Amino acid sequence: MQSSTIKASSINVLKNETKKSIILFERGMKMNNIFEDTKYLIKKYNVKANKSLGQNFLINQDVVNKIIESSNINKDDLVIEIGPGLGTLTKYLLEKAGKVLCIELDAKMITILKDRFSLYNNFEVIHEDVLECNLNKIIEKEKEKNNLHNAKIVANLPYYITTPIIMKLIEDELNLESITVMVQKEVADRLIAVPGEKETGAITYTVYYYAQSEGILDVPKESFIPEPEVISKVIKLNIRKQPIVKIENKDNMFKIIKYAFMQRRKTLLNSLTNSKIFSNKEEGLRILKELNLDENIRAEKLRLEDYVNLTKKIKCK
Repeated sequence: MQSSTIKASSINVLKNETKKSIILFERGMKMNNIFEDTKYLIKKYNVKANKSLGQNFLINQDVVNKIIESSNINKDDLVIEIGPGLGTLTKYLLEKAGKVLCIELDAKMITILKDRFSLYNNFEVIHEDVLECNLNKIIEKEKEKNNLHNAKIVANLPYYITTPIIMKLIEDELNLESITVMVQKEVADRLIAVPGEKETGAITYTVYYYAQSEGILDVPKESFIPEPEVISKVIKLNIRKQPIVKIENKDNMFKIIKYAFMQRRKTLLNSLTNSKIFSNKEEGLRILKELNLDENIRAEKLRLEDYVNLTKKIKCK
């Protein structure tokens, strides 16, 4: 019996030492720069970026470092990484977070991730479309199971589906502390704009309502293989504990904002009249006058507070 116990103990020690060795290898191995690391993985697993899924592999160590630093992760955190790909960010997130849960749609990447990080006890990957996930359920389950206090999103998002993902993350009112993502620069500037600024779009008001946002850094095309056609940007959305404005029916407000921007080159008056938000132009003129808004004002010039007041005046159909 004693011999059997000693043998089992020895096996456990060997497993732990092997795990330590592999993790150390991952940290500082022969592929000590991300470009070489990525080339090695592509060759080893015979994969290439899937254009239909918007994949571009990040190879800039400075950008990775800045994403990890700005996401401000610690061992009390559950990190959900959307679209981890080859695991470039994952490797560093695992060193910082209490748990890293990856959501990946590409089956080939699932295989790579499981192979690469199988010895990390704080790693998990699920094969699913993030837009179909019940993230509220996942977050609460993982936080309770692993005794974690905060949930944070970190991701290099596919350009073609950035807006639906961001909208889901904030409109579902998940129990999140922050969202740190890399997206197309043009979209990023719209996401983090203050309503009324030049880059303002309909989504600007939604993000501003739910989060305090900041730009972290611009990322050149050369930071990826294959190179995308556009410049990227890392941004961080710090989720507000309470929305920045009070309104009884936020759904009506966002409906009005949506229609206000559907005909962006038109005035607010014409956009809301054409979309039947205003019953007619006369009603629109009266409401704008009551709110001290110029009849020629355009949708992007309004503050969020202006849309709050506008919503109070309008009975949405």
